[in-house]
Amino acid sequence: MIDFDTAFTRLLGHEGGYVNHPADPGGETNWGISKRSYPAVDIKNLTRDQAKAIYRRDFWDPLGDAPAAVKFQAFDFAVNSGIPTAIRKLQAAIGVADDGHWGPVSAAKLAAMDQNDVLLRFMAQRLRFWVKCSAWQVMGAGWVNRAANQLDYASEDN
Repeated sequence: MIDFDTAFTRLLGHEGGYVNHPADPGGETNWGISKRSYPAVDIKNLTRDQAKAIYRRDFWDPLGDAPAAVKFQAFDFAVNSGIPTAIRKLQAAIGVADDGHWGPVSAAKLAAMDQNDVLLRFMAQRLRFWVKCSAWQVMGAGWVNRAANQLDYASEDN
């Protein structure tokens, strides 16, 4: 069973220290936390522990008691593409209204589904989203490698 600490350690395999890549839609980032999403945060001086606290509060906890394997995949996608996008694509994968707000209807539908089906459908949603992104030409190869790693994790976490 994966927990938040394991998820965070895995995440840092994809999200490292300070970066300000011109092709990255998130702009200036540190530990994967972007200035675009957190304009009031001093990104350059953000510590690992500060990033971890943001991730728990804003990225991990909103899915409540969702299965840990699904929660990890949503967490990773949220860091990569934004929290509302990750939730909308998870909602699309489970067949509920994709409004970007996780609530009791989404939670109940997820609980009623086979976890493997959800993980596969969610990754399909993620891949479809990425290929439509303007940064695909520059970032696509890295995103596909990230997806491959996430599929490996999904098979381990089940």
